[in-house]
Amino acid sequence: MSKETEKQRWQRNFADLLQELRVAQTGVQILFAFLLTLPFSAGFDDTTPFQRDVYVVALLAAAGATAMIISPVAFHRALFRQGRKPELVRFAHRMASGGLAFMLIAMVSSVLLITDFVLPRLIAFLLSAVTGLWFLTFWMFLPFARRNWGEDDIDDDEDPSALTES
Repeated sequence: MSKETEKQRWQRNFADLLQELRVAQTGVQILFAFLLTLPFSAGFDDTTPFQRDVYVVALLAAAGATAMIISPVAFHRALFRQGRKPELVRFAHRMASGGLAFMLIAMVSSVLLITDFVLPRLIAFLLSAVTGLWFLTFWMFLPFARRNWGEDDIDDDEDPSALTES
């Protein structure tokens, strides 16, 4: 079994990041499209000033998430064939992390907008807080709590490139 070269590792890391960004990109683009059409929907005129403010937060957060999650593509185009894959991977990682933070804000504020429109405000705040905690649990708390999963399972004789990176 051959060892993975540093260049191969950077290539694999970049491919892994692109796969992750494809999933996030689809979700944020659907949310962004929904938010873009909302003001033109019947009933939007019935929203309160608070709900319109929450809408603007959701819209701008979705726009920020979209920009950050798509930005590695533009960065890759600018650095194409310059041998700067490590720089690209580090940049894409930061943009993906920032994009997920904006996506969290967009998702929670969208939930707040809709629940405040159809339910009493206290329940809307409660459901939005639960939604935020739910996302944070799966996007942050569990991944960081389980960062070392499987480290004891790796045998020193095994080829690390044969294992998938989490």
